[in-house]
Amino acid sequence: MKQRVEEGELRVPAIQNGSVIDHIPVEEMQKVIALLGLFDAPNPITIGLNFKSRKLGRKGLIKVEDKFFTPEDVNTLALVCPDVVINVIRDYRVTEKIAVHPPRRVDGLVKCTNPKCITNNEPMESSFTLLEEKPVVLQCNYCTRKVHGDEIVFRD
Repeated sequence: MKQRVEEGELRVPAIQNGSVIDHIPVEEMQKVIALLGLFDAPNPITIGLNFKSRKLGRKGLIKVEDKFFTPEDVNTLALVCPDVVINVIRDYRVTEKIAVHPPRRVDGLVKCTNPKCITNNEPMESSFTLLEEKPVVLQCNYCTRKVHGDEIVFRD
């Protein structure tokens, strides 16, 4: 793996095939890595923190070789970081840019924060409707509890 230094910056080598998640808020990096199961992934992963960003001030990025994220992965990511962009890389070129958007309906992915909700007391799938995209606000379709982005708990 060859790295080059250009104008005082160390450049990370490009990946041949895989995905780059860009514009991750720095404070969400560990959550993103855990949610996408990247701690246990066999693929080579490059994690960058504290890059300058006009939009965020500081941002993070994750490069994952030979990994292409599923629609479920993208939906999960959109609930935590609705401003990220996923770059799909094939043969060292960006072939697709995916701007994530939280899904209008979220079934079985998120746990209701209301301990009395039927989904926490009966063997049934949770179901939420997206009320706001930025910041993310979901509403439970059973008990009507509103769950804000920083309160979201994902089911195991």
